[in-house]
Amino acid sequence: MMLEPVAAADWLVVAPVVIGIACGAVLLMFRHHLRWQAVFSIFGLCAMTAANAALFARVLAEGPISMTMGNWLPPFGITFAADALGSGFALVATFVAVACTIYSLCEIGAVGRRYGFYPFLMLMMAGINGAFLTGDIFNLYVWFEVFLIASFGLMILGSEKQQIDGATKYAILNLLATAFFLSATAYLYGVLGTLNMADIARKVDGLRPTAPMMTIASLYLLAFGMKAAAFPLYFWLPASYHTPRNVTGALFGGLLTKIGIYALLRTLVMMFPTERLELSGVIAVVAVATMILGALGALAQSDIRRMMGFLVISGVGVMLAGLALGDANGISGAIFYAVHSMLAMSALYLLAGTMKDFGGSYSLNHLAGLYRLSPALTALALVLFLAAAGLPPGSGLWPKIILTKASIDVGSPWLAGAILVSGLLTTIALGRVFALAFWRDSAGDGVHRKPTEHSVVPAYGSLIMLTVPIVVLGVHPEPFIRVADIAAAGLLDSGAYLRAVFPIAGGG
Repeated sequence: MMLEPVAAADWLVVAPVVIGIACGAVLLMFRHHLRWQAVFSIFGLCAMTAANAALFARVLAEGPISMTMGNWLPPFGITFAADALGSGFALVATFVAVACTIYSLCEIGAVGRRYGFYPFLMLMMAGINGAFLTGDIFNLYVWFEVFLIASFGLMILGSEKQQIDGATKYAILNLLATAFFLSATAYLYGVLGTLNMADIARKVDGLRPTAPMMTIASLYLLAFGMKAAAFPLYFWLPASYHTPRNVTGALFGGLLTKIGIYALLRTLVMMFPTERLELSGVIAVVAVATMILGALGALAQSDIRRMMGFLVISGVGVMLAGLALGDANGISGAIFYAVHSMLAMSALYLLAGTMKDFGGSYSLNHLAGLYRLSPALTALALVLFLAAAGLPPGSGLWPKIILTKASIDVGSPWLAGAILVSGLLTTIALGRVFALAFWRDSAGDGVHRKPTEHSVVPAYGSLIMLTVPIVVLGVHPEPFIRVADIAAAGLLDSGAYLRAVFPIAGGG
């Protein structure tokens, strides 16, 4: 047992989760005070972001840190462990949540607040932070369930027919993926007798000759691939993400699929590196199919929210390409692209909602002349479209360059070609949106209107809040590339992570 008191700074590892659960509980207790729900949520998410920023700064300065619950030494106690990858993703996720909550001021009215939008939001963010910061594979499953349950509530908020339909598809596929996840975890525990990630990473080599590690790794690939919306089981995402409120779609499109990518990186790169190498060909094929079919799906849509769902899928394929490469540049490019996708996809969903406020529709058949109504919105849309297409000055350019070069360096030009082709198709799809919705003169049959200041100010504020870091990442990428390299190195060489969890044994 651990008899020494926990240092105050170590509580940073669990602070984001504690803040999320505590704020969700307070919001439930004061659910009748509708005026203060949004303000309190923004305050709570800002506190969560500050805790994640402090945690991330400490990890960069000192290396990975851990905290084990109940005074029990790992692997017997439940461990939280923060490295550059997990703490960095948690920081970006909470920042995105703050921007989305600001946008909610113009979209979530009294009915949405009464039925629990903000408590669901805080509990979902607690689950997301728990998934990024846990050091236990079973508790990764638990945190998946926490944010999934909250996301079900957010998706059906409003009880419209299409929301129920989308939530049903979303729930069935995610519950199926959860079943595979839990089966793989049970199988893993039966073989290794531990669920601590660091303990698994240091034991798996000794049992590989006799244990069915390839089966377990394949089950994790299937489960997390489904949750990330990878080919061939991606169809649930474009059938569901366009049905809830725009702020909910922004949170889902920006954050939830990235947790699946994070779980794939954590399990296959850190815990099962040999199995990842054997599966790299399969992952590469899945990556190419996901990014190309996602881009083609976006090109075929006239509803801009459904288009955003297919763009999320295409981005998942790009990240899987980095996982398939598996070297330092590939993993670094995947991590950088995941950060870009969190920011850009959330911003695009919020942009779609703002376009609807001005143009009265989500359909490209009716949207037109938005440039005349709002030149500022047009400028923001142009920057975001360039970023999503992987063009300067947006944040999507550099991770695609890193991944393209890494693919060529390892002798996989076809993978590099697929990344470039998906980028071209995305450019065409978003260029079509810009040409029709913004640049085309209105034919007079649209439902153009000037939104009120109450709705415009939060919408513009949230969009600018997300666009600024997108441009910063695109114009000055060097510091962020270095951080992505540190995160990738921590996955490929997990010695520092193991020493943080097992300081007495030195990770051995």
